[in-house]
Amino acid sequence: MSLTSPVARGAATHPSGQGPAGRRAARQAGLRGRLTALVERETMEDYSLRYAPRSFRKWSTYVVASTALGGIAYLADYAIGGSIAVTAGFSSAVWAIVAAAVTIFLTGIPIAYYAAKYSIDMDLLTRGAGFGYLGSTITSLIYASFTFIFFSLEGSIMAQALKLSLGIPLPVGYLIVALVVIPFVVFGMTLLSKLQVWTQPIWVVLMIAPLVAVVSTHPGILGAWTHFAGKSTHGSHFNLLAFGLGAGVALSLIAQIGEQVDYLRFMPPKTPGNRFRWWAAVMVAGPGWVVFGAIKQLAGAFLAFYVASKVGLGRAVQPIEQTLGGFKVFLPFGALAVATVFVILSQIKINVTNAYSGSLSWSNFFSRVFHSHPGRVVWIFLNVGIALALMEAGVFGFLNTVLGFYSNVAIAWIGSLVADLVINKPILKVSPSYIEFKRAHLYPINPVGFGSMLVASVVSVLAFYNAFGSTLAAFSPFLALAIAFVLSPVIALATKGRWYIARPDALMELAEQSAPLSVPSLTCVVCEEDWELPDMAECPYHSGTICSLCCTLEKKCHDLCKDEPEVLTPLNLAGAGAGTGA
Repeated sequence: MSLTSPVARGAATHPSGQGPAGRRAARQAGLRGRLTALVERETMEDYSLRYAPRSFRKWSTYVVASTALGGIAYLADYAIGGSIAVTAGFSSAVWAIVAAAVTIFLTGIPIAYYAAKYSIDMDLLTRGAGFGYLGSTITSLIYASFTFIFFSLEGSIMAQALKLSLGIPLPVGYLIVALVVIPFVVFGMTLLSKLQVWTQPIWVVLMIAPLVAVVSTHPGILGAWTHFAGKSTHGSHFNLLAFGLGAGVALSLIAQIGEQVDYLRFMPPKTPGNRFRWWAAVMVAGPGWVVFGAIKQLAGAFLAFYVASKVGLGRAVQPIEQTLGGFKVFLPFGALAVATVFVILSQIKINVTNAYSGSLSWSNFFSRVFHSHPGRVVWIFLNVGIALALMEAGVFGFLNTVLGFYSNVAIAWIGSLVADLVINKPILKVSPSYIEFKRAHLYPINPVGFGSMLVASVVSVLAFYNAFGSTLAAFSPFLALAIAFVLSPVIALATKGRWYIARPDALMELAEQSAPLSVPSLTCVVCEEDWELPDMAECPYHSGTICSLCCTLEKKCHDLCKDEPEVLTPLNLAGAGAGTGA
């Protein structure tokens, strides 16, 4: 059942002075005219700028988790692990990988839980967890940069495979790997879920086979690996600075939880009947991705050691050389073909996720800055285009430097976000217990998350460039995490939570009380479509309830609802039915 709700004094306060019929015509000619066909086709848009409604979340916990884990097929882990091992030596590399994995796992737990519970992506989660409506635009750029940096790294790996197997020049290969993912990404979760689930068994077999072959045919090789020094001046032994630098590179992957969340937001509601499956799926496909990631980094470090004597330390960090060396053990005549198939499959699986998540992030950024949304598909081309430019510029050759710098900013963001979710909300209770993501209820900037992230980023980047000595330079990402995690609750207490909520959200409170499998819907007064309660807000400018996307795209209201909150009255839902349900 669809419900409507007039807002008290709405007609009198509307600046246009028009009657209801005139305002409706103006709305249809304005906002609704800006919603293109792509935007209205949510099967392609995947609710890129809004809460994912229960009526859309038809997939099982298994399918959602499998789709989310499909993205971890990337081979940048092999390159990262190999690069750390070659640079730092065995002991420092192994401990760096483990330390980074533990950090990423712990920070990923609350993020995955809140995103799955409230069916929102990383941007919407950040908005309501201490950053504010416009404050999170900065984090949208951080997240977007993560997707195109890693798209370029993964694309470079695939282009290396095309050059080695087919003789395709790298610049041409870069173009091929950039264009091949676009058709998959255009149709969003509907197609991506099928791609990831169907290809997963093949990928797992191809990943394990070379490792098993090398270990089984070289009985003492694991012991020999522990003595691998690479280019390290201190040999294979543990070195504190090398450990810190290696962990910093591995920590650049901390923003990967955002890509996991982009899929986890489609989790079905948690009920008594699926409680165990729901938690298992969220933990395995959320923070659990890093367990698989760390295993792949260790595999890359091991294979780099194995092939280094054959191809040299420089080429040993390339995943195509690593996997080729493994496949040659049992496929002397077809190893290159199989290794190439494995690399191509892996890179398509991850780069469709990079392109998809990047399109969501760019959509959120530009919609808030310019109040315009031409469609998620447009931003796919922007994200892929930037990644292509980075590939052509040779970003793979600066792997450690690029990822080491990026990790400082990314971990400052994640540290601020996690502190709000695990301290400010449940312990200090200065942050709302739920995630508020709608423009109509948020301040533009919340100093809690935005301020703590900014300070942590600046200090850690200065440390990274040796402003405070070599030790803090090596451990600058951990410095960023510590500053952000401590400063967030300090600012929250100092401001007494003043900048979290601009006005109460009666609709969110009502949605929280709804039955697990049924949420009422309301009709948006602008687009005249029905949307579930968590996506709706009361709007005095349009004299009714408005969906979050139309609210985002509205240019003329100047946040009237927050300037004059007294014009709002609670919804009268007496006698209303349950509305739409999943």
